[in-house]
Amino acid sequence: MIDGIINIYKESGYTSHDVVAKLRGILRQKRIGHTGTLDPEAQGVLPVCLGKATKVCDRITDRDKTYRAVLLLGTTTDTQDTTGRILETKPVTVTEAEVRACIEGFVGQQEQIPPMYSALKVGGKKLYDLARQGIEVERKPRRIEIREIVVEDVSLPEITMTVTCSKGTYIRTLCHDIGAALGCGGCMKSLLRTKAGPFLMEDSVTLATVERYRDEGRLDELIKRTDSVFLDLPALMLTAEAERLVRNGNALSRELLKDCTMVWEELSNPKSRNAEELKDCMVVREASSNPKSRTAEELKDCMVVREASSNPKSRTAEELKDCTAACEESSEAPAALCPGRRTTSGVPTGAVRVYDVDRTFLAIYEWDAQKRCLRAGTMFL
Repeated sequence: MIDGIINIYKESGYTSHDVVAKLRGILRQKRIGHTGTLDPEAQGVLPVCLGKATKVCDRITDRDKTYRAVLLLGTTTDTQDTTGRILETKPVTVTEAEVRACIEGFVGQQEQIPPMYSALKVGGKKLYDLARQGIEVERKPRRIEIREIVVEDVSLPEITMTVTCSKGTYIRTLCHDIGAALGCGGCMKSLLRTKAGPFLMEDSVTLATVERYRDEGRLDELIKRTDSVFLDLPALMLTAEAERLVRNGNALSRELLKDCTMVWEELSNPKSRNAEELKDCMVVREASSNPKSRTAEELKDCMVVREASSNPKSRTAEELKDCTAACEESSEAPAALCPGRRTTSGVPTGAVRVYDVDRTFLAIYEWDAQKRCLRAGTMFL
């Protein structure tokens, strides 16, 4: 069975489920899942998880996404895009300046009502099944955030824009709402997803390409490692004793963590570093925010300074000397884990990627403040 992630370019005419079904045939394995539905006519990035990597489907789905959309003003449809039945047409009399000002007002957090033609369920039934029966039901607004809208071209009645947004955002509905705000109505003419989390359109491949690489025996070139989703987390390189505990799903105490190595660099090629290099990696990272300002002698003690640096001005030089011991006695996570904050992968930063002694990715472990240990989060054994 293949484990990893393929960045698929979904072509027009396929549903996201169609892509999964075709990949099951191409790769001859059943354990495959996609990471966010795209409408059949939409195109672009659709990361597909294989084997053990299906455990990260939800984490990728939760990430921000970027789309290039074309909004057609003056036309309102039942599906909020040009594939639907036209409900109303109006002349477009707004100016480019009015369009840009209106669109700018949609940036930020807001409540969005999902369209009837969507895969969401109400009372156990998919909304698009109800819509096809002519049934419209009440939908609860959902909290979303439009991070950024860049208007690339205004050729009225069409507007081309790039939208970066949170999970759960319907670009069709955004187009509809912009048209309504302008007073002339609007719908989405086309949609292209250019980014989903760390996955970019320029790195995506079509199903035909996957099939060709399979026939040429080169599939490995297309498959990204599962841990590529979590490169914003530190990596914990285990000792043999800690590895035994992790493989049984046990927690890791602070005492055990002392003998493990924390690596903050992205392990794009983890096998290129030897144990001696990894040993000092944490020290170098702790001092590297302004490396030119520190001498070799200062680097030697930088771990102590880092432990005390959450409020450095409140501590004297004498206090700094003993701060590592004080930290060991607290209930907080090791400073390197920065508990309570979140990363772009949607994981609390009191979390780490865990690797065995051979640098094989095993799990995501998360800091438990009450028990003062790292506990198993998602296992990839």
